[in-house]
Amino acid sequence: MTFANLGLSDKVLAAVTAAGYTQPTPIQEQAIPHVLARRDVLGIAQTGTGKTAAFVLPMLTKLEQGRARARMPRTLIIEPTRELAAQVEESFGKYGVNHKLNVALLIGGVSFDDQDTKLVRGVDVLIATPGRLLDHFERGRLLLTGVELLVIDEADRMLDMGFIPDIERICKLVPFTRQTLFFTATMPPEIRRITEQFLHNPIKVEVARPASTVATTTQQLVKTGREGHEKRATLRELIRSAEGLKNGIIFCNRKSEVASLHRSLLRHGFSVVALHGDMDQPARMAALDRFRRGEVTLLVASDVAARGLDIPDVSHVYNFDVPHHADDYVHRIGRTGRAGRSGVAITLAAPADTKSVAAIEKLIGQSIPWMATPAVTVVDEKPAVERPRHRPARGHDRRPAPQAKRPASAPPQAAKPKAAARAESPRDSEGFPLPAFLLRPVPVKA
Repeated sequence: MTFANLGLSDKVLAAVTAAGYTQPTPIQEQAIPHVLARRDVLGIAQTGTGKTAAFVLPMLTKLEQGRARARMPRTLIIEPTRELAAQVEESFGKYGVNHKLNVALLIGGVSFDDQDTKLVRGVDVLIATPGRLLDHFERGRLLLTGVELLVIDEADRMLDMGFIPDIERICKLVPFTRQTLFFTATMPPEIRRITEQFLHNPIKVEVARPASTVATTTQQLVKTGREGHEKRATLRELIRSAEGLKNGIIFCNRKSEVASLHRSLLRHGFSVVALHGDMDQPARMAALDRFRRGEVTLLVASDVAARGLDIPDVSHVYNFDVPHHADDYVHRIGRTGRAGRSGVAITLAAPADTKSVAAIEKLIGQSIPWMATPAVTVVDEKPAVERPRHRPARGHDRRPAPQAKRPASAPPQAAKPKAAARAESPRDSEGFPLPAFLLRPVPVKA
């Protein structure tokens, strides 16, 4: 089976050939003909299976007819993160090189006015995250009544991020007669309910059972201590002793852990950048670009980078933290072993992670072997000089007050005993010192 047998237009085939692709992946082979036949499609596929091209290529073929109108996009693609949305935009640029289509990207961290300018011109393909799309709609800058095709990508990630209410609202805003393409890697009950509600007699395309892992990825567990410095020491030894390490992604559960691990690896001389949700959009894209171009070896990331990012040749994945949700494990290690390449996925497991590891093994249907724990040397990562804990009060001079110099000829005065000093101050009948205001001289008139 070749791309020429799928019913794609000559312009699309020329772009695919120029990109160096000759054989479609299984999900492309099964989904593209149904998309061109205007059928709703439910696609269940792992990451790295060519899922993006499975809807981009037929969309380009369908969009060769018709034209866009101001503020009324013809097609709408919903992505859970800014990075995924930008990646889909790049795919339209690569495969749509022979088309004159207007593609707009609505994501956070970018000016509303710049996005609104593109909407006014008319948009053939609108790629958006749920929040920014609804912001434009509520401001009256966007009409969804002209959407002919709706794509919901990484639906299970939408569920994890709490976007399902937004997705339900968007599905109700677009025309009932639109065509819907729905892609997910897992099928939890909430996702199944959404598909039954908004898809009309869909064609189910399943290239692998839900929540399965890629066979070309070697999975291993390694025991580590529960403290952060112990885990960081174990990770450093794993990286130093890794065979065939070209580059690697290190996943953490919390954004704060991403930042602290990033600082620690930099301090120990590793080539590393960080990626998490609190970074602004230019910083996130710059970090990804440096990793993609091979300028740095390691990327420390939260789960924002675990879904669908197009980094095709990642040799190693390290789970610094065992993911809270077993589904996230599948998406994390899906960053390596893509497109038939081999990969290595190593998970650091502390004693408290026993239940989480068992849940992962139950989900993927196999046990993960344990590797020998590397000999680690725990290094004290605290700085050598610590800052003082208490700052002096405002207005208080930090330096000691200089003492007045005595004349050389004057003999030193002997210190008076404390008892004598107390006896000199006036006291009341009970022996307590008198208040100062009672000791002031009072003028008396004659």
